[in-house]
Amino acid sequence: MVSTIEDLHADVLACALRRLDGRSLAAASCATAGLRALAADPGTWRALCLAEWPSLAAQQHRHGLLSAVPPRRLFADASPFPCPDAGELGAGVLPAKLVSAVDVYYRGAPVLSRVVETPASSPWFLSAPFRVEAVDCKKPAPVAAAFSPAELELSWVVVDPARGRAVNVSSRRAVALGRHWYTGEMLVRFAVVLGGCNFETTVACSEEAGHVSEVSLAVENADGAAVSGEGALRLLAAAMEARRRGGEREREEAKARYEVFVRNKKGRKESKARREVLVDLCCSAASAVAVLAFFATVVLR
Repeated sequence: MVSTIEDLHADVLACALRRLDGRSLAAASCATAGLRALAADPGTWRALCLAEWPSLAAQQHRHGLLSAVPPRRLFADASPFPCPDAGELGAGVLPAKLVSAVDVYYRGAPVLSRVVETPASSPWFLSAPFRVEAVDCKKPAPVAAAFSPAELELSWVVVDPARGRAVNVSSRRAVALGRHWYTGEMLVRFAVVLGGCNFETTVACSEEAGHVSEVSLAVENADGAAVSGEGALRLLAAAMEARRRGGEREREEAKARYEVFVRNKKGRKESKARREVLVDLCCSAASAVAVLAFFATVVLR
């Protein structure tokens, strides 16, 4: 007699499915109708989301993210990378509130988890440069003694609770490392380019003290100027509705897109500087000609 996997008790299969990652769980649900029914269990996807983003476990009762967004939808929205041209899909209804689930990992282990609620409907927010702080610089978060900042990973999931949609605006792995010119802290940058704009998260950390003093998200356009709250909301709303791209290769492409964005931004700044120098020279020449013409007129009278 030939036995199949479905001969196992449903509780045993459910327990096994909860040990799978998202891709494997989705693949298993395509095998048979029985596995599909078990894989569709919201509890299985809830456990998967809580394992992927510890911040949801720490704050779920306060913010109710897993109630506002079905766990399966949340995983499908936030696990794959957003499409790079997602911000170009046009404007929809802007979110009135954003909830950010921020998780920092070191060598695969979660070391910092925060949930930040941002009211997004006030005129001040819509007109001011978009910026969200996840860590108060006056209260550094401990990580590990003498850790390596290059091994930090970051997930920044932005959720629109009203529409039940989400998007992850972090490259997961660092795209650039640098030092603060004054404090000497290491600045670890994570970035995703959407609609020609750069969503960049900066993690400021001290290697010697072993703590993170800042985690902040900001958006800049192709000229390096800060994007307003309204502009960022339009980009996020479009990204939440757009298709997703997954795979390990996407991590490398996220860094490549960031490097292209930085090079283009530098080129635009240099081009702008050259134009300004040319305009200054033309103005100086015109002023000199005007002065010479004036003196010539006075002398020839």
